[in-house]
Amino acid sequence: MGTPDFAVPSLALLAEHHDVASVVSQPDRPAGRGRRLVAPPVKRKAEELGLRVFQPHRIRDVEAYERLALSRPDVIAVVGYGQMIPKRIRNLSPYGCVNVHSSLLPKYRGAAPVNWAIVRGETRTGVTTMRISREMDAGDIFLSSETAIRPDETAAGLNRRLAPVGARLLLQTLAGLEAGTVSPTPQDHEAATRAPLLRRKDGLIDWSLSARSIHNRLRGFDPWPGVYTAFRGKRLRILAARVGAPGLIAPGHLRIDSGRLVVGCGRGHLILDEVQLAGRKRVRALDFARGSRLAADEVLGNE
Repeated sequence: MGTPDFAVPSLALLAEHHDVASVVSQPDRPAGRGRRLVAPPVKRKAEELGLRVFQPHRIRDVEAYERLALSRPDVIAVVGYGQMIPKRIRNLSPYGCVNVHSSLLPKYRGAAPVNWAIVRGETRTGVTTMRISREMDAGDIFLSSETAIRPDETAAGLNRRLAPVGARLLLQTLAGLEAGTVSPTPQDHEAATRAPLLRRKDGLIDWSLSARSIHNRLRGFDPWPGVYTAFRGKRLRILAARVGAPGLIAPGHLRIDSGRLVVGCGRGHLILDEVQLAGRKRVRALDFARGSRLAADEVLGNE
């Protein structure tokens, strides 16, 4: 059971080493300017592998349960499926539902663990396999694998790096369960933190934050919702930036300094490298500044 790109390596490795009786994925969704229906990555991979795909709108429906029960699964592997799985489906298989989660549980339970780990300045993260329970990401842990978060790594890049790690950990977990060498360990619920679903408004920049905090948000909210501010009443997306040395620039104030466009923050400043004004193409920040004929007191602000 899976939907996004992150789940594709897990499906591929399962198909190589196990008998995949069925693949369950979210329904096709409209995308792009033409709003044409697009199949999720897991469905495309399953079809490439010649596997049967089932795409229920609601996994809680009786039809979904009856369809899955026909497969008589030994285990249900879940990687970024996108819906809460009811108890009667969890109980279909002797080993239950084994989930691959992209954090070191109990930290960052929720829909966007990689994003929030970067936003909150974590330097290490990883992947955990766990048994799915009634509460989101609160089930017993099987195995985990830890890695460093690179200083300039984005959420998109980290997700790509963790996906094959999760696939290998899933395979290791299933082998251990079958051999009786892997057993579940309860989580420390007191140590749990949350990683809620991302919202568009999360990307709105508060220039009173430190330059490092804003840069972490730029990295963590890549590719969506991105980070943005307002320039002369229009939305301005910050696409690439670096943390500059401490300086005396008021929060949100723009300045061209030594051939670079910089903006003040609550502590320190950001060097802007690429930006995109609403309705325009992405450009080098310095070209944007020169084309805009910046005033001496130009300030970026909330919309």
